Formats: sequence, structure tokens, C-alpha cells
Amino acid sequence: MHLNLFVLQVGHHEAAWRLPSAPAGGATDVAFYAGLCRAAEAAALDSVFFADRLALPPSARYNAVESLEPLTLLSALASLTQRIGLIGTVSTTFSDPYTVARQLASLDHISGGRAGWNVVTSIDPNAARNYSRAFPDHAARYERAAEYLDVALKLWDGWDADARVDDRDGGIYTDTARVRATDHSGTHFDVAGPLNVPRSPQGRPLLVQAGSSGDGRALASRYADAVFTAQQTLDGAQAFRADIRARAGAHGRDPDTVKVLPGICPIIGSTEAEARAREAELGELIVVEYALHQLTEFLGVDLSDHPLDEPLPPLPQESTVQTHRSRFGLILEMAEREQLTVRQLIARMGGGRGHRVIAGTPEQIADELETWFREGAADGFNIMPPAIPQDATPFLEQVVPELRRRGLFRSAYDEGTLRDRYGRAA
Repeated sequence: MHLNLFVLQVGHHEAAWRLPSAPAGGATDVAFYAGLCRAAEAAALDSVFFADRLALPPSARYNAVESLEPLTLLSALASLTQRIGLIGTVSTTFSDPYTVARQLASLDHISGGRAGWNVVTSIDPNAARNYSRAFPDHAARYERAAEYLDVALKLWDGWDADARVDDRDGGIYTDTARVRATDHSGTHFDVAGPLNVPRSPQGRPLLVQAGSSGDGRALASRYADAVFTAQQTLDGAQAFRADIRARAGAHGRDPDTVKVLPGICPIIGSTEAEARAREAELGELIVVEYALHQLTEFLGVDLSDHPLDEPLPPLPQESTVQTHRSRFGLILEMAEREQLTVRQLIARMGGGRGHRVIAGTPEQIADELETWFREGAADGFNIMPPAIPQDATPFLEQVVPELRRRGLFRSAYDEGTLRDRYGRAA
């Protein structure tokens, strides 16, 4: 199976920053991130992943929300690691494809073929004004994203691997016959190309996509090498993976080259009771005002005056949601399936923010991962420790060795690039 460590500030639980053990200033400390990456590399994980946000949210009062720009951070981490993949998030809504293609090609050269791009369409309307733009609707964002990816792929493919000949006797540095202009003219972009960066070790970065709405699945199945997704149930995860694979096949792709990695938030103890106690400890630190803000953002309904011990109020149709459309559906389904009050829903969302939280011993965590992997619900997992580094360490040092004992994970890296590790999808 594939294992990716998702690093988010000092942890995925919204109260992680309040723990006495939380590192002060960890969210902007390169040494902190380097230590995590080296630990994940020692465990031979496929990659580390950094999300991004393009505006400071009002909830900054209650949570650690600052973050370094991912590609800048990953360029630094590339020099401090050797084998682990480095995946960063860049929005197609508020960036330029030539600039981003050039940045990612540069990161791929700097890292020796370890660059990955988490392709997102921005969901935060507050970001639009930071970029002097109107916030486009859901469909328009995905339309732009598809053309954006087409442009980036053309740019990366503009250089043949042998275009740089460096013929010092003949005085020829580049065989320009092996370098092609992009000449893209479309609805959103008009790009001449080619890049002024030669072909990188992978040819292009590993492409990751995280949208699970209909538009998100369409984009992922057409372009992505790996799909990050939030899934709460085995049946739901199986259906999602089957749908992505079927869509990929319809695009003429080999479905086996598209890897689906659900997010899991592991809370690990030497006993199940110890793990449950830690889960409860984290839950007690949740700031209700922040949690309500997060839930309001996901659902598009102001819950600030809604009674905490009642079910959710009536919600809009999922098709009308313009921000977290797939997460909206997941939260609503979970709330209805388990008959959760708003207070209970806040507690459930505090750890994984919609992703599956698993509390137990290393063996129990491994049991869950093995079941999902063997039952066709996942090709691997996006590991989201609730608090970093204290919840990342037992996963890397106890769960990963248990997976190795079961023949489910590598003991060392093979030669090759990050895309090679993921099956070098075309």
C-alpha cells in the first residue's frame, strides 16, 4: 500500500496547538518540518504532503492557521531529505499555469525527481480579493482547472529529455528542434511557451487531486496519479474507488495507475482504552466558537445561534453549495446516519475534519488499514496525525513495522522517482 504523511501545522486535530507538548512556532519552523520529513523518510513512506490556504480566516483567533507557502517550503526540505516524495498544494483558481509549471519543474530538478502537485480549486471566497478577482462558481473553477492542467502538461512536455546537448566543440548548447512551443489558446489561457526550464527528472510532477464532488471526480479521473479523499465507511470508500477507476478507464487510462488514498486520523495508545482517553483529552480542548465556524464554513449555514444539543437545521441542496461540496455531503450523511447533534458532530469533526478517526492500538490501526486495502476501498492512505509530532511518531515507529510484518508495506525505497513509486502513471 501507499502511505503519505499529511503535515498540517502542529496537527490535524483543531485543538492540537493547545497541548502542552505542541511545539511553539512549529508552523513556520523549517527545522520542525525537516524532522518530520526525515522521520517519514526513515519509515520509507511514499511522500509528505502540505496543504495551503490563500487567506487568513476569521478563526485565526482560535487556531493555528498560519502556514508557509508550500513550494517554497518544499524547496528547502528537498535539500534536507533524500528519497521521500514532496507534494505541495497550488490552486488553479488564483495562479498562473506558466509560473506554476516552472516552479514545479524547478522543484523536481532540485529534489531529483520527488516533486508532486496537489491540484485544488480554491474553496475560500475570502481568497478572491487577495488576488483582485471575483470568486467563480463551482463549475467555473473546475472548467478553469482542466484547461490549466492541459497547459501545464504541454509546458512540461515541451522539452525532450535529450534537448540539452551541451556540444562545446560544435558550439551548440540546446537542440531547439527538440524543444516545442506550447501555442495554447483557450477560454482562460493564452500561453506561447515553452518553459525556460529543461525537462525534469520525472518529466512532470506526480499529480494529486482531492475533490470528491462530481466535478472533482471528473478532474481526478482524467489527470490524477493519486486521489486524496475523505471517506467514513468501507462501503462508501469502495464505491468511491470503483467510480474513480471506472471514470479513468473511460478516459483511456489504466485504472491501476490511479491510486486512491483516503485520509485517516490515527489516535494510538498501548491499549484501546489509552487511545480513547487521548481522543477524549483532545475533544475537551475543542473551542466551540471555532468548531462552529468550521462547521458553518463546510455547510454554508450559520450555526452560531443554533442549539448545540439539537440535530442540524435544514440544509441547502448539495448541488447549490459553492465551496466544500463533497465535504458537505459527507458531513450530512454522517450526521443523519448516526443521528448526531451539533455538539456531537463538532466532536467528530474535531480530529479528522471530516476524515475517518481511528483510535486504538498499533495492531488495531493496522487491522483497519489492512481491511480497507484488501477489500478494495483504498490503494493506500493519507496519514493525518491529530497532533504532530507525538501522534506521527507511534504511527511511523509502530504501525508501519506492523504493516511490514503483514507484507503490506515496503521495508526500503526502490530506485526511481516519486512517479515510479506510484506506478509512473501516464
